Amino acid sequence: MSNDIEIIKNQVTANYWVISQNIAGISHEESMIFPNGDANCMNWVLGHLIYIRNAFLNILGEESVWDSDAFSCYNRGELPLDRKDEFVSFEELKTYLKNCQDKLENRLNSLEKISTESVKDISTLCLHEIYHCGQLGYIRRILGKPGAIK
Repeated sequence: MSNDIEIIKNQVTANYWVISQNIAGISHEESMIFPNGDANCMNWVLGHLIYIRNAFLNILGEESVWDSDAFSCYNRGELPLDRKDEFVSFEELKTYLKNCQDKLENRLNSLEKISTESVKDISTLCLHEIYHCGQLGYIRRILGKPGAIK
């Protein structure tokens, strides 16, 4: 197995852990709170991470865990506040996240090589995910919860 795959597997596992810690104990109602009245809510950030993880799965030749059109409210460039009525329950998002994680791990464990171009795309997606992992941590604190990453 190439070092690229090992690095990607480590990133996928670490990010999933951080996401899981930051969303633990958050209710659906709390996930729908928009800090300052317009900053992205936790529901949108988690849905957006799953939306982009689907692109990650597609790069690896896997099917998405959901239909991108049906969940377009979580796409980059959308205005979450305007589309909040389309959001799914936070518990449902957690299930999609777990499904995505399982598919990513299974696919990465079955690969022997990833093209250089795909590695570049995947590294950008990992950076994107890290960015939003930090947002989840801040939103968690704004919601009055203790920090999850010690």
